[in-house]
Amino acid sequence: MVTTHTCENGLRIVSEHIPHFRSVAVGVFVKAGSRDETPEENGITHFIEHMLFKGTETRTAKQIAREFDRIGGDINAYTSKEYTCYYAKVLDHHAEHAVRVIADMFFNSVMDPAEIDKERQVVLEEISMTEDMADDDVHEQLWRVMYPRHSIGAPILGTAETLPRFTKEKITEFMDRFYTPENTVVSIAGNITPHVIKVVEELFGSFRKKETPKIHLLPDFSSGFSFKKKDTEQGHLCLGYPGLSLNDPDIYSLSVLNNILGGSMSSRLFQEIREERGLAYSVYSYHSAYSDHGTLAIYGGTADEQIPELQEVILQSLETMRKQGLGQEEVLDSKEQLKGNLMLGLESTSSRMSRNGKQELMLGRHQEYDEILSLIDAVSMEKVESLLSLISGQPAVSIIRSKEASS
Repeated sequence: MVTTHTCENGLRIVSEHIPHFRSVAVGVFVKAGSRDETPEENGITHFIEHMLFKGTETRTAKQIAREFDRIGGDINAYTSKEYTCYYAKVLDHHAEHAVRVIADMFFNSVMDPAEIDKERQVVLEEISMTEDMADDDVHEQLWRVMYPRHSIGAPILGTAETLPRFTKEKITEFMDRFYTPENTVVSIAGNITPHVIKVVEELFGSFRKKETPKIHLLPDFSSGFSFKKKDTEQGHLCLGYPGLSLNDPDIYSLSVLNNILGGSMSSRLFQEIREERGLAYSVYSYHSAYSDHGTLAIYGGTADEQIPELQEVILQSLETMRKQGLGQEEVLDSKEQLKGNLMLGLESTSSRMSRNGKQELMLGRHQEYDEILSLIDAVSMEKVESLLSLISGQPAVSIIRSKEASS
């Protein structure tokens, strides 16, 4: 059972006691992502994520790493477009120690200017690595095309131009704006004890920062085009369409449609493009849902000279789906797949912690698993087919091909 406790300072603690597990996963979720950045700040949220691992007033970066290695645990973090998460997974009897180390990083990171200078180079290498990987870069280019005038289309890592602007003062100012109690959720799942929850409240329930009003402008989807030449043997293609937000009542219907389109090995695109035509090794679709909008994207990678054919086949497949509709059996199969994925995720304390934390942070509510299964069962073929209208307009297109290719 998921329990939520709101501390006096407004911070929320979400816990799920799973006594038959021997592990505990804990995550600190902050509602601050790349969409919250100004153009000059692009990448600072991700940079802060890095800096919290670079040492506190009592621990060096090496000591933080060694403390988790010594207890056989893992600690990591990631930044998304709408939030940042710092998380750890340890054996249950090390849970309190994990909470204390993460709290130390969260509140006492020193942000040494010398370490900031070094970390700029680390992130610059991370940016270069992403740009070198064409199958990653093509997705970044797609987001730039879909949202050219909105921060949600900007890269989470930032750019070589923005990195030099991140000083200790800029970092502190950004954290003062977003790393506030009302903006933070601590999620913990596994074989937890009341004592561990008490420690979380003692460490996180008393800090105070003034909440700054945040205004999110609705992203305006654009059906533009991006073509990039790169020294690569394979070509890469992405198509993007508007999707649905996290709160949309049809979100499960769209998940069913995505499975049918390209979300599994039995999907339309996988069967047509890989199995029937042998046109690509990797082809899939995915839906990214955010607080106020969503995006449905399709990716395919193939021999460079076959990119035009790949794009044509994908568009033909979408047109066939719109004209002929869907089959009752594939809708039922997709629903079962969704339910299976959901239930298999219950076997991991990390996935439960992550799911609970994100739901509390982004939705402010929790759905019981039986409720979600009922919502998936209630998805009708008519509703799924009505969402085919999402892929009826002009898509955003991103293509990466070899330097010899023409657009």
